[in-house]
Amino acid sequence: MSRTSSHFCDLDLEEEERDDTCYIEEGGIKEGDEQHSEQPPILKKRVSRLSIILLDQGLFTVYKRLFVTSLFLNVITLVLAATGHFTYARNRASLFSLANILVLTLCRSEAFLRLVFYLTVNILGHSFVPLRIKIAVTSLLQSLGGIHSGCGVSSIAWLVYALALTLKDRDNAPTAIIAVASAILSLLCLTSLAAFPLVRHLHHNVFERVHRFSGWAALGLVWAFIVLTISYDPITRSYTDNLSSKLIKTQEFWFTLAITVAVVLPWLSVRRVQVDVSSLSGHASLIKFRGGVKSGILGRISPSPLSEWHAFGIISDGKTSHMMLAGAVGDFTKSLVSKPPTHLWVRTVHFAGLPYLVNLYDKVLLVATGSGICVFLSFLMQQSKAEVYLMWVAKGLDDNFGSEIVNRIKDYPHQDRVIVHDTAILGRPNVSEMSVKASKKFEAQVVIVTSNPEGSRDVVNACKASGVPAFGPIWDS
Repeated sequence: MSRTSSHFCDLDLEEEERDDTCYIEEGGIKEGDEQHSEQPPILKKRVSRLSIILLDQGLFTVYKRLFVTSLFLNVITLVLAATGHFTYARNRASLFSLANILVLTLCRSEAFLRLVFYLTVNILGHSFVPLRIKIAVTSLLQSLGGIHSGCGVSSIAWLVYALALTLKDRDNAPTAIIAVASAILSLLCLTSLAAFPLVRHLHHNVFERVHRFSGWAALGLVWAFIVLTISYDPITRSYTDNLSSKLIKTQEFWFTLAITVAVVLPWLSVRRVQVDVSSLSGHASLIKFRGGVKSGILGRISPSPLSEWHAFGIISDGKTSHMMLAGAVGDFTKSLVSKPPTHLWVRTVHFAGLPYLVNLYDKVLLVATGSGICVFLSFLMQQSKAEVYLMWVAKGLDDNFGSEIVNRIKDYPHQDRVIVHDTAILGRPNVSEMSVKASKKFEAQVVIVTSNPEGSRDVVNACKASGVPAFGPIWDS
């Protein structure tokens, strides 16, 4: 069975498989205690990871609201077109399908989103910008997957409508155009089914490959569809020769060109690079690369570029090198420990995620459990616009993470802003309660947490209940 990758570190899964998770509530243990309390642990009922991802994050999350909004707007427009109240959309149904595909592609374009995140931080990352605006923008950027999914379903609906109109006028539509449109529709349906949460979670590698190769095949067929429809003359029932002059005058051509550029651009940055992989313990490995990277940036690596990609947080001082901390969770990450490679495939255009938005705020509390520390360490190693506070809860710091990681925290000049809780010494704490107390103590504007799904959910809910905005990794973030 394949396992899904975290957008942060690909590490939160290890806490689910080992008995050193630190989000189980226990009574009587406080930070700094040298002895364990005799009070028995208050064990919470074990909830499956899948139920947390699909159901336990709430029915009215920003992601789901964006999904419904995107779908609703398209349905309204489609109804207006079908009832004759929007003639332009009725006559250009395939264009509306392409428009949805363009939007969903941009919502997943790492180069485009890197620019969006950069502009967001530089425009809104000032003290005079109201906090509620920053919170709203953070919620939106974290949940763009909702727009991606909504436009995906909508693109299929528009293509079905376009195909239905074509079949209705069968006498003026050549078989080739109908066949290509039907093939595109089939591939889009297959891609959407592979992205269904249950399939995506249980068979992530299947989802990734179907999404990639079906998407590429569909894009190729879209070009064929555009060429055929533009060059076909229904009056003479033949294909014209002056194709180029017609293409550049059509919106369909420019939309398809934009989609193609967005899809191809990340692959132009793929390189096979030399790496230095060391095993910190049997549970994790440290991968070192050349070149400094800005704090808050994430990267992708792969043993084979056409098979699978894994996202990890990047640790860097921003100068000459950077590192990734990989938990031994799936086949690939376990192989990093058992058979350390000398080269890996990377995308040299790194992408921005939730951690990048730290500099949007003035005071931020970063909460990490286990190997989730990797996404936050760069903020301790580089100068940051925000006043950064850190709370790290993990087991056996030196044994499991090594001195190189631990020393990065010890070298942070503002030790009064750091809370480190080693569960091997101090026992398992209530991380949610600790996070609330720390956020109040440091007067943080926002809390950003990276943990397993249940841990992230508990911290976010506890902080919000106490009046402190909080964000953590969400499914399809």
